[in-house]
Amino acid sequence: MVEYKAYTKEKRAMSMVSTEHLYKEFGRIMAVKDVSFEVELSEIVGFLGPNGAGKTTTMKMLTGYLPPTAGTARIAGHDIIDEPLEARRHMGYMPENVPLYDDMRVYEYLYYRAKLKGLFGKSVRQQVGYVMDRCGLDSKRKSMIHTLSKGYRQRVGLADALLGEPELLILDEPTNGLDPNQIRQIRELIRSLAEEHTVILSTHILSEVEMICNKVIIIDNGEIKAADTPTNLTGGLRAAGRVSLEYKGELEGVMRDLSAIPSVKKIIFEGTLPGGWQRLVVRAEPGTDTREKAAAVIRRYDYPLRHVYRHIPSLEDVFVEMTRHD
Repeated sequence: MVEYKAYTKEKRAMSMVSTEHLYKEFGRIMAVKDVSFEVELSEIVGFLGPNGAGKTTTMKMLTGYLPPTAGTARIAGHDIIDEPLEARRHMGYMPENVPLYDDMRVYEYLYYRAKLKGLFGKSVRQQVGYVMDRCGLDSKRKSMIHTLSKGYRQRVGLADALLGEPELLILDEPTNGLDPNQIRQIRELIRSLAEEHTVILSTHILSEVEMICNKVIIIDNGEIKAADTPTNLTGGLRAAGRVSLEYKGELEGVMRDLSAIPSVKKIIFEGTLPGGWQRLVVRAEPGTDTREKAAAVIRRYDYPLRHVYRHIPSLEDVFVEMTRHD
Protein backbone atom coordinates (compact mmCIF):
# COMPACT_ATOMS: atom_id res chain seq x y z
CA MET A 1 0.00 0.00 0.00
CA VAL A 2 1.21 3.50 -0.81
CA GLU A 3 1.87 5.71 2.20
CA TYR A 4 0.86 9.33 1.80
CA LYS A 5 3.56 11.95 2.22
CA ALA A 6 3.82 13.59 5.62
CA TYR A 7 3.32 17.35 5.68
CA THR A 8 6.43 19.35 6.51
CA LYS A 9 6.41 22.07 9.16
CA GLU A 10 6.57 24.64 6.38
CA LYS A 11 3.45 23.21 4.73
CA ARG A 12 1.57 23.14 8.00
CA ALA A 13 2.25 26.85 8.44
CA MET A 14 0.45 27.83 5.23
CA SER A 15 -3.05 27.57 3.84
CA MET A 16 -3.65 24.76 1.39
CA VAL A 17 -5.62 27.16 -0.87
CA SER A 18 -5.41 30.94 -0.87
CA THR A 19 -7.15 33.20 -3.38
CA GLU A 20 -6.88 36.98 -3.53
CA HIS A 21 -9.16 39.20 -5.60
CA LEU A 22 -9.81 36.65 -8.36
CA TYR A 23 -11.67 37.93 -11.43
CA LYS A 24 -12.71 36.06 -14.57
CA GLU A 25 -14.22 37.84 -17.53
CA PHE A 26 -15.75 36.22 -20.63
CA GLY A 27 -16.22 39.05 -23.10
CA ARG A 28 -18.57 41.49 -21.40
CA ILE A 29 -19.63 38.97 -18.75
CA MET A 30 -17.82 39.08 -15.41
CA ALA A 31 -18.26 35.50 -14.19
CA VAL A 32 -16.13 35.85 -11.05
CA LYS A 33 -15.76 39.16 -9.19
CA ASP A 34 -13.17 39.84 -6.51
CA VAL A 35 -13.21 36.36 -4.95
CA SER A 36 -10.94 35.91 -1.93
CA PHE A 37 -10.93 32.97 0.49
CA GLU A 38 -8.64 30.51 2.23
CA VAL A 39 -8.85 26.77 2.81
CA GLU A 40 -6.73 25.39 5.62
CA LEU A 41 -5.04 22.00 5.79
CA SER A 42 -7.43 19.10 6.46
CA GLU A 43 -10.58 21.20 6.00
CA ILE A 44 -13.56 19.83 4.09
CA VAL A 45 -15.09 22.83 2.35
CA GLY A 46 -18.48 22.91 0.65
CA PHE A 47 -18.43 25.33 -2.28
CA LEU A 48 -22.05 26.28 -2.97
CA GLY A 49 -23.99 28.50 -5.33
CA PRO A 50 -26.88 28.53 -7.84
CA ASN A 51 -26.34 27.48 -11.44
CA GLY A 52 -24.20 30.08 -13.17
CA ALA A 53 -22.95 31.54 -9.88
CA GLY A 54 -19.26 31.07 -10.73
CA LYS A 55 -18.48 27.85 -8.82
CA THR A 56 -17.10 25.82 -11.70
CA THR A 57 -15.27 28.82 -13.16
CA THR A 58 -13.53 29.40 -9.81
CA MET A 59 -12.63 25.72 -9.54
CA LYS A 60 -11.21 25.71 -13.06
CA MET A 61 -9.03 28.69 -12.20
CA LEU A 62 -7.75 26.92 -9.10
CA THR A 63 -6.85 23.85 -11.15
CA GLY A 64 -5.18 25.81 -13.94
CA TYR A 65 -7.79 24.95 -16.59
CA LEU A 66 -8.68 28.64 -16.89
CA PRO A 67 -6.36 31.62 -16.31
CA PRO A 68 -7.80 34.40 -14.13
CA THR A 69 -8.40 37.79 -15.72
CA ALA A 70 -6.98 39.35 -12.56
CA GLY A 71 -6.01 38.31 -9.06
CA THR A 72 -4.00 35.40 -7.76
CA ALA A 73 -4.43 31.94 -6.25
CA ARG A 74 -1.96 29.65 -4.51
CA ILE A 75 -2.08 25.91 -3.96
CA ALA A 76 0.17 24.76 -1.08
CA GLY A 77 2.04 28.04 -1.47
CA HIS A 78 2.54 27.74 -5.25
CA ASP A 79 1.12 30.43 -7.52
CA ILE A 80 -1.16 28.93 -10.18
CA ILE A 81 0.25 31.30 -12.82
CA ASP A 82 3.94 31.47 -11.94
CA GLU A 83 4.30 27.82 -10.77
CA PRO A 84 1.49 25.93 -12.52
CA LEU A 85 3.16 22.50 -12.54
CA GLU A 86 4.10 22.67 -8.85
CA ALA A 87 0.59 23.82 -7.97
CA ARG A 88 -0.97 20.96 -9.92
CA ARG A 89 1.27 18.36 -8.29
CA HIS A 90 -0.45 19.12 -5.01
CA MET A 91 -4.01 18.65 -6.24
CA GLY A 92 -6.33 16.08 -7.71
CA TYR A 93 -9.29 17.34 -9.74
CA MET A 94 -12.54 15.56 -10.55
CA PRO A 95 -14.63 17.63 -13.00
CA GLU A 96 -18.42 17.56 -13.07
CA ASN A 97 -18.48 15.44 -16.23
CA VAL A 98 -15.65 12.96 -15.82
CA PRO A 99 -13.85 12.47 -19.18
CA LEU A 100 -13.08 8.76 -19.50
CA TYR A 101 -11.85 6.61 -22.40
CA ASP A 102 -14.68 4.14 -22.92
CA ASP A 103 -12.59 1.70 -24.96
CA MET A 104 -10.12 1.10 -22.09
CA ARG A 105 -10.38 -1.24 -19.13
CA VAL A 106 -10.44 0.38 -15.70
CA TYR A 107 -6.89 -0.61 -14.75
CA GLU A 108 -5.57 0.35 -18.21
CA TYR A 109 -7.07 3.81 -17.92
CA LEU A 110 -5.64 4.37 -14.43
CA TYR A 111 -2.18 3.11 -15.52
CA TYR A 112 -2.33 5.53 -18.44
CA ARG A 113 -3.36 8.44 -16.20
CA ALA A 114 -0.66 7.61 -13.63
CA LYS A 115 2.04 7.80 -16.27
CA LEU A 116 0.66 11.11 -17.58
CA LYS A 117 1.05 12.44 -14.04
CA GLY A 118 4.74 11.56 -14.04
CA LEU A 119 4.67 8.28 -12.13
CA PHE A 120 6.91 5.47 -13.36
CA GLY A 121 8.12 1.99 -12.54
CA LYS A 122 6.89 0.24 -9.41
CA SER A 123 5.14 3.35 -8.12
CA VAL A 124 2.61 3.14 -10.98
CA ARG A 125 1.51 -0.35 -9.99
CA GLN A 126 1.46 0.54 -6.30
CA GLN A 127 -0.61 3.68 -6.68
CA VAL A 128 -3.06 2.22 -9.18
CA GLY A 129 -3.60 -0.71 -6.82
CA TYR A 130 -4.07 1.66 -3.90
CA VAL A 131 -6.62 3.96 -5.56
CA MET A 132 -8.61 1.03 -6.97
CA ASP A 133 -8.79 -0.50 -3.51
CA ARG A 134 -9.67 2.84 -1.89
CA CYS A 135 -12.43 3.58 -4.41
CA GLY A 136 -13.91 0.08 -4.42
CA LEU A 137 -12.88 -0.74 -8.00
CA ASP A 138 -11.07 -4.06 -7.52
CA SER A 139 -14.03 -6.07 -8.79
CA LYS A 140 -14.17 -3.86 -11.91
CA ARG A 141 -10.46 -3.66 -12.69
CA LYS A 142 -10.80 -5.55 -15.99
CA SER A 143 -14.19 -4.13 -16.98
CA MET A 144 -14.44 -1.96 -20.06
CA ILE A 145 -15.26 1.57 -18.98
CA HIS A 146 -18.22 1.79 -21.37
CA THR A 147 -19.92 -1.04 -19.44
CA LEU A 148 -19.74 0.75 -16.06
CA SER A 149 -22.72 2.30 -14.30
CA LYS A 150 -22.73 6.02 -13.57
CA GLY A 151 -21.72 5.32 -9.98
CA TYR A 152 -18.66 3.30 -10.98
CA ARG A 153 -17.68 5.89 -13.58
CA GLN A 154 -17.65 8.48 -10.78
CA ARG A 155 -15.45 6.13 -8.74
CA VAL A 156 -12.99 5.88 -11.63
CA GLY A 157 -12.88 9.69 -11.84
CA LEU A 158 -12.24 9.89 -8.11
CA ALA A 159 -9.51 7.23 -8.34
CA ASP A 160 -7.89 9.28 -11.12
CA ALA A 161 -7.95 12.38 -8.90
CA LEU A 162 -6.16 10.43 -6.14
CA LEU A 163 -3.25 9.40 -8.33
CA GLY A 164 -0.05 11.27 -7.53
CA GLU A 165 -0.68 11.56 -3.79
CA PRO A 166 -2.35 15.01 -3.89
CA GLU A 167 -2.82 16.84 -0.59
CA LEU A 168 -5.83 18.67 -2.08
CA LEU A 169 -8.89 17.17 -3.78
CA ILE A 170 -11.18 19.44 -5.81
CA LEU A 171 -14.44 17.64 -6.58
CA ASP A 172 -17.02 19.31 -8.83
CA GLU A 173 -20.47 17.73 -8.37
CA PRO A 174 -19.12 14.23 -7.56
CA THR A 175 -22.63 12.83 -6.93
CA ASN A 176 -24.18 14.35 -10.06
CA GLY A 177 -26.67 11.96 -11.67
CA LEU A 178 -26.36 9.24 -9.04
CA ASP A 179 -29.23 7.40 -7.36
CA PRO A 180 -29.66 7.65 -3.54
CA ASN A 181 -27.68 4.47 -2.84
CA GLN A 182 -24.81 5.59 -5.06
CA ILE A 183 -24.85 9.05 -3.45
CA ARG A 184 -24.52 7.47 -0.02
CA GLN A 185 -21.60 5.31 -1.17
CA ILE A 186 -19.73 8.26 -2.73
CA ARG A 187 -20.45 10.39 0.34
CA GLU A 188 -18.91 7.80 2.65
CA LEU A 189 -15.94 7.49 0.32
CA ILE A 190 -15.36 11.26 0.36
CA ARG A 191 -15.71 11.32 4.14
CA SER A 192 -13.01 8.65 4.46
CA LEU A 193 -10.71 10.47 2.01
CA ALA A 194 -11.00 13.63 4.09
CA GLU A 195 -8.97 11.91 6.83
CA GLU A 196 -5.88 12.29 4.63
CA HIS A 197 -6.73 15.14 2.24
CA THR A 198 -7.99 18.69 2.18
CA VAL A 199 -11.23 18.62 0.15
CA ILE A 200 -13.15 21.30 -1.77
CA LEU A 201 -16.54 19.91 -2.71
CA SER A 202 -19.07 21.52 -5.04
CA THR A 203 -22.58 20.08 -4.92
CA HIS A 204 -26.26 21.00 -5.11
CA ILE A 205 -27.15 18.47 -2.41
CA LEU A 206 -26.98 20.67 0.67
CA SER A 207 -27.63 17.82 3.09
CA GLU A 208 -24.37 16.30 1.85
CA VAL A 209 -22.49 19.44 2.80
CA GLU A 210 -24.09 19.57 6.26
CA MET A 211 -23.04 15.98 6.92
CA ILE A 212 -19.42 16.07 5.80
CA CYS A 213 -18.15 19.68 5.55
CA ASN A 214 -16.67 21.77 8.36
CA LYS A 215 -16.67 24.99 6.32
CA VAL A 216 -19.03 26.44 3.72
CA ILE A 217 -18.37 29.05 1.04
CA ILE A 218 -21.43 30.45 -0.77
CA ILE A 219 -20.97 32.25 -4.08
CA ASP A 220 -23.64 34.07 -6.11
CA ASN A 221 -23.31 36.25 -9.19
CA GLY A 222 -19.57 35.64 -9.06
CA GLU A 223 -19.17 37.07 -5.54
CA ILE A 224 -18.58 35.40 -2.18
CA LYS A 225 -21.67 35.90 -0.02
CA ALA A 226 -20.58 33.91 3.04
CA ALA A 227 -17.69 31.80 4.32
CA ASP A 228 -18.01 30.16 7.73
CA THR A 229 -18.85 26.95 9.55
CA PRO A 230 -22.35 25.51 8.94
CA THR A 231 -23.20 26.08 12.62
CA ASN A 232 -22.27 29.76 12.53
CA LEU A 233 -24.12 30.33 9.26
CA THR A 234 -27.37 28.73 10.44
CA GLY A 235 -27.17 30.34 13.88
CA GLY A 236 -27.13 33.84 12.42
CA LEU A 237 -30.30 33.46 10.34
CA ARG A 238 -33.57 35.20 11.09
CA ALA A 239 -35.17 31.75 10.90
CA ALA A 240 -33.10 30.63 13.90
CA GLY A 241 -35.57 32.30 16.29
CA ARG A 242 -38.83 31.28 14.59
CA VAL A 243 -41.55 29.42 16.50
CA SER A 244 -44.87 28.24 15.04
CA LEU A 245 -48.05 27.76 17.12
CA GLU A 246 -51.46 26.19 16.51
CA TYR A 247 -54.22 26.87 19.03
CA LYS A 248 -58.03 27.28 19.09
CA GLY A 249 -59.23 30.69 20.30
CA GLU A 250 -59.34 34.42 19.63
CA LEU A 251 -56.47 36.27 17.96
CA GLU A 252 -56.24 39.85 19.21
CA GLY A 253 -55.25 39.29 22.85
CA VAL A 254 -52.90 36.40 22.06
CA MET A 255 -51.04 38.35 19.39
CA ARG A 256 -50.75 41.37 21.72
CA ASP A 257 -49.33 39.26 24.58
CA LEU A 258 -46.97 37.34 22.33
CA SER A 259 -45.62 40.63 20.97
CA ALA A 260 -44.82 41.71 24.54
CA ILE A 261 -42.40 38.80 25.08
CA PRO A 262 -38.79 40.06 25.26
CA SER A 263 -36.79 39.29 22.08
CA VAL A 264 -39.96 38.84 19.95
CA LYS A 265 -39.73 40.96 16.81
CA LYS A 266 -42.86 40.07 14.84
CA ILE A 267 -46.04 37.96 14.98
CA ILE A 268 -47.40 36.59 11.70
CA PHE A 269 -50.92 35.19 11.34
CA GLU A 270 -50.79 32.37 8.76
CA GLY A 271 -54.50 31.57 8.69
CA THR A 272 -57.30 29.57 10.28
CA LEU A 273 -57.04 25.81 9.76
CA PRO A 274 -59.97 23.36 9.56
CA GLY A 275 -61.65 22.99 12.94
CA GLY A 276 -60.98 26.60 13.92
CA TRP A 277 -57.26 26.19 14.76
CA GLN A 278 -55.29 29.42 14.43
CA ARG A 279 -51.75 29.26 13.09
CA LEU A 280 -49.22 31.89 14.18
CA VAL A 281 -45.51 32.32 13.59
CA VAL A 282 -43.45 34.10 16.22
CA ARG A 283 -40.21 35.67 14.93
CA ALA A 284 -37.67 36.37 17.65
CA GLU A 285 -33.99 37.22 17.87
CA PRO A 286 -31.66 34.50 16.48
CA GLY A 287 -30.44 32.16 19.19
CA THR A 288 -33.53 32.61 21.40
CA ASP A 289 -36.17 29.98 22.20
CA THR A 290 -39.62 31.44 22.92
CA ARG A 291 -41.59 28.17 22.97
CA GLU A 292 -42.15 28.06 26.73
CA LYS A 293 -43.19 31.71 27.03
CA ALA A 294 -45.45 31.47 23.97
CA ALA A 295 -47.16 28.35 25.33
CA ALA A 296 -47.65 30.13 28.66
CA VAL A 297 -49.55 32.92 26.86
CA ILE A 298 -51.96 30.40 25.33
CA ARG A 299 -52.45 28.65 28.70
CA ARG A 300 -53.37 31.97 30.38
CA TYR A 301 -56.31 32.20 28.02
CA ASP A 302 -57.14 28.54 28.67
CA TYR A 303 -57.16 27.88 24.92
CA PRO A 304 -56.45 24.39 23.50
CA LEU A 305 -52.87 24.21 22.15
CA ARG A 306 -51.86 21.38 19.82
CA HIS A 307 -48.60 22.53 18.22
CA VAL A 308 -45.49 24.44 19.37
CA TYR A 309 -42.45 24.07 17.13
CA ARG A 310 -39.13 25.87 17.00
CA HIS A 311 -37.76 26.00 13.50
CA ILE A 312 -34.20 24.65 13.30
CA PRO A 313 -32.57 26.41 10.34
CA SER A 314 -30.72 24.30 7.83
CA LEU A 315 -28.02 25.02 5.32
CA GLU A 316 -30.78 25.20 2.72
CA ASP A 317 -32.28 28.17 4.62
CA VAL A 318 -28.86 29.85 4.59
CA PHE A 319 -28.44 29.17 0.88
CA VAL A 320 -31.87 30.59 0.00
CA GLU A 321 -31.42 33.70 2.14
CA MET A 322 -27.96 34.40 0.68
CA THR A 323 -28.88 33.83 -2.97
CA ARG A 324 -32.52 34.80 -3.44
CA HIS A 325 -33.09 37.84 -5.63
CA ASP A 326 -36.72 38.71 -4.78
